[in-house]
Amino acid sequence: MSENSPETAALLAAAEQVRQQLGLAAYNAAAVLELDHFIEVQRTELAPGSADREGVVTALGCFLGQCLVSTYHAEWAAGADGSTGVGLANQLFFNPFYLVNQQLNNGEAASVAVFFRSVPQRLVAAGGARKRWIS
Repeated sequence: MSENSPETAALLAAAEQVRQQLGLAAYNAAAVLELDHFIEVQRTELAPGSADREGVVTALGCFLGQCLVSTYHAEWAAGADGSTGVGLANQLFFNPFYLVNQQLNNGEAASVAVFFRSVPQRLVAAGGARKRWIS
């Protein structure tokens, strides 16, 4: 996905809207920690199948994805299965929408903040892996 594509612009616009609504200064680790807390608060109100859940997952996923892009010099990309996500160092692909949904379903056991902090170790472990997405 090109940095200047309409798809990327839409993802960034959604992320920016969340950043402003949550009153966060940047797309960084501190913002992801706040996102993690926000998701935990929302868990009781956003049961699977609730009317607002899909929109919330999409918006928060855009924010988490942009934090990955900004912090780890990643890029918005399309996965091999056609899903939208974040590609990193030509080695890793993460679906931030899935990650947000997992925390909504499973709580702190699927914390987006814990995942975010694990990215550097995942990069080391991926060492020689080949690119698995389309830029």
